[in-house]
Amino acid sequence: MGDSYGLKQLRYDGQTVVVTGAGGGLGKAYATFFASRGANVVVNDLGGSFKGEGGGSAAADVVVSEIKQAGGKAVANYDSVENGDAIIKTAIDSFGRIDVLINNAGILRDISFKNMKDQDWDLIMKVHVVGAYKCARAAWPYFRKQKYGRVINTASAAGLFGAFGQCNYSAAKLAQIGFTETLAKEGLKYNIICNVIAPIAASRMTATIMPPEVLDALRPEWVVPLVAVLTHSSNESETGSIFEVGGGHMAKLRWERAKGALLRADDSFTPGALLNKWGAVGDFSEPSYPTGVANFMELLEDAQRLPANLPSENIDYNGKVALVTGGGAGLGRIYCLQFAKYGAKVVVNDLMNPDDVVQEIQKMGGQAVGVKASAEDGEACVKAAIDAYGRIDIIVNNAGILRDKAFANMDDKQFHQVLDVHLRGTYKVAKAAWPYMLKQKYGRIVNTTSTSGIYGNFGQANYAAAKCGILGFSRALAREGAKYNIKVNTIAPNAGTNMTRSIMPEEMVQAFKPDYVAPCVLLLCSDKVPEPATGRLFEVGSGWVGETRWQRSGGVAFPIDIPLTPEAVKEKWATILNFDDGRADHPSDPTAGTEKIMANMENRSKAEKKGKGAYGLADGAEKGGFLAAIEKAKNAKADGTEFSYDERDVILYNLGVGAKRTDLPLVFENDDNFQVLPTFGVVPTFNAVAPFSMGEVVPNFSPMMLLHGEQYLEIRSFPIPTEAVTVSYPTLVEAVDKGNAGIIVTGSTTKDKKTGKDLFYNESTVFIRGSGGFGGPAKGSDRGPATRVYKMPSRAPDAVVEEQTTEEQAAVYRLSGDRNPLHIDPEFSKVGGFKTPILHGLCFFGFAGKAVVKQYGMFRNIKVRFAGVVLPGQTLVTEMWKEGNVVIFQTKVKETGKLCIAGAGAELVDSGKSKL
Repeated sequence: MGDSYGLKQLRYDGQTVVVTGAGGGLGKAYATFFASRGANVVVNDLGGSFKGEGGGSAAADVVVSEIKQAGGKAVANYDSVENGDAIIKTAIDSFGRIDVLINNAGILRDISFKNMKDQDWDLIMKVHVVGAYKCARAAWPYFRKQKYGRVINTASAAGLFGAFGQCNYSAAKLAQIGFTETLAKEGLKYNIICNVIAPIAASRMTATIMPPEVLDALRPEWVVPLVAVLTHSSNESETGSIFEVGGGHMAKLRWERAKGALLRADDSFTPGALLNKWGAVGDFSEPSYPTGVANFMELLEDAQRLPANLPSENIDYNGKVALVTGGGAGLGRIYCLQFAKYGAKVVVNDLMNPDDVVQEIQKMGGQAVGVKASAEDGEACVKAAIDAYGRIDIIVNNAGILRDKAFANMDDKQFHQVLDVHLRGTYKVAKAAWPYMLKQKYGRIVNTTSTSGIYGNFGQANYAAAKCGILGFSRALAREGAKYNIKVNTIAPNAGTNMTRSIMPEEMVQAFKPDYVAPCVLLLCSDKVPEPATGRLFEVGSGWVGETRWQRSGGVAFPIDIPLTPEAVKEKWATILNFDDGRADHPSDPTAGTEKIMANMENRSKAEKKGKGAYGLADGAEKGGFLAAIEKAKNAKADGTEFSYDERDVILYNLGVGAKRTDLPLVFENDDNFQVLPTFGVVPTFNAVAPFSMGEVVPNFSPMMLLHGEQYLEIRSFPIPTEAVTVSYPTLVEAVDKGNAGIIVTGSTTKDKKTGKDLFYNESTVFIRGSGGFGGPAKGSDRGPATRVYKMPSRAPDAVVEEQTTEEQAAVYRLSGDRNPLHIDPEFSKVGGFKTPILHGLCFFGFAGKAVVKQYGMFRNIKVRFAGVVLPGQTLVTEMWKEGNVVIFQTKVKETGKLCIAGAGAELVDSGKSKL
């Protein structure tokens, strides 16, 4: 059977596919796809919440039932992924074999690092890292025996780049990279192909506004075809690879290594000498694309031909306290001695013997204390620093163990031991020190990964997972520490390989010494590194230091108006893998993938292919083109979008913004004072069709970069009718150019269709990152109350209204016309980075408006600035100040103390005489 692309359909007849976390979302899409192409499918789902709580069989059973009804073959499995052997046993017992394993199960426990508890860390590791290991380990003997296997592991943008508030998740997800690369190397000769994907999905930026076409682009159906190609028997060579995928966009990522700085490896190699050559460390003008450790033999030979390093600036650590884990020998010992030499007080941590190094330091006149403990006991390590010296400034997480074993022979103890010492130990030490570093607004942390983690290595599935996890953790922690002057970097050192002297000159053996890793570590722990001084990865040894980063292929953007098939992906395979066509780039933050999806939003198979100018308009249209387009949009007239409502809709809206059964004027249509809350005025224009599109009036428009910043509402007819047919007419009010961003203000007049009278006027202000530079005004016009930012008085509030939202709040508010799945679907909010579906901004806007009406009466207009996110169940605290005819207010989330509405005000109708 073929398809529209004329390629033979990829099929999986007779194969057995195991999908973890297949009860919904992406997992369900995998399961139903493979079943439709002839595979037997094991649908695994614990049935718990996305936080990892609870369990049940319903989720998996529903998917199995759907597959069977469609004529496919499937069985359910309800085990947690940490019981991977039981999941694989289900495949063997039911179908006699396993061919494809898709490790898809996942949970989130997002929390800032300072508030993270060990259970938040451990549960994420258990599901993502241990779960992927257990399933792959159980399948491995079958794969080897039949000389066939396909594995997909799941990373994320948070893992690749580090995400704020996701230190645990970032660590777990990047651990998948090192783990997968190792399995790929070990499995190759048995035809076991292993790859890892980072699916792209919704972003926190889109909390209140997300067009339907964007939501559509984030569906699992855009991810499945890539996985289908990677897991098909026809793929015999693409292994150990990393792919970014979503919304019609697919690209491959690989490591890119700078040529780096090379210095003579002798006593003249100091932190200051390295600082002199720092520019070369991150110079990618002559890069390489490695799959393993650098050629240190060659680097050594080159280094030893160099003259002594020039005298350089002395970098000292006087007054600083440095903690080095694993400081009793090897690299750690040298770090301790060097920090002491340059004036730091040193805390030597070692599980075996810290005391010899302490005595060495004291003999040379330095200050040091020892702490005999595992790095996993981070509290004890940090307590030693505080007890001895009252502060902690520098941490070098260096402690480590090896438990190398071919994956087929690795046992759970060997996997856990390595994960605990390296990854959990690094987390625990940083966690214990974090409060002190936050308080003093100073910290320097160097964490230790390894080339085995970055590139994978035979016999080190455990070590590679732990070491790559450390890199993901470091990148996320760097983002959280940035504003507190806490710098976090990661090194992959090459030292102490103890190569035989018989095949290498003595000076080379000497040059492999840890002494020639230490200058890089010390420099990163100073205040001298030029920006960017945090979140980076360096490979280092023998006088050489080079930065390593991601490179992404230009990839392929598929048209978003036709369903994507695996056959279509296969046809474009060479382009997806091509790094050399001039389109490759270097993504460095979690939004990098969403930008590619947004750029693909206009890619339609039937669309005319027009040439694009520098600003994204047709050829020849530059800044003037945008200004002309803005004028044209301002003059464009909307056709008008109808909306009808009655008493039932009024009650639904009032309930959606927190009305109680005791609020009879809001919930009982026969009450003498039955009324619509004035904030209902935003509802009729919810889905009104504008006569322009944002992409026409600003360059580089990307809905993913869009933030709903402000809302203004004016009530133009009193009393507001409790039933009406309305017509709304949106228009472009203005486009403001902020240089690195664009601001678009849309106005919408809502009329009563029967009388022709104006009922409401709304202005919605959206802020779009990356859409400036089109030559528009840098400042918006003054439109009175619509543009006023109210300043909170310095006195205590005149009135405070506290109201708890319900767990069902977002669900109820949707009944007033909100169709964004971010506010109801946990699978969707999860990929958006939210633990639970969040409240629409206009929902908590309604709560705040209700508080004003109840306290001071009806208002003629209201203006708010959105400042944060609210989760259903959280408590809203609205603080109000009455100044003449105006109520100035702000709303906080009680549980977090953070503002969700700021700079807000409402003009009263009659100085507050008519209240609810």
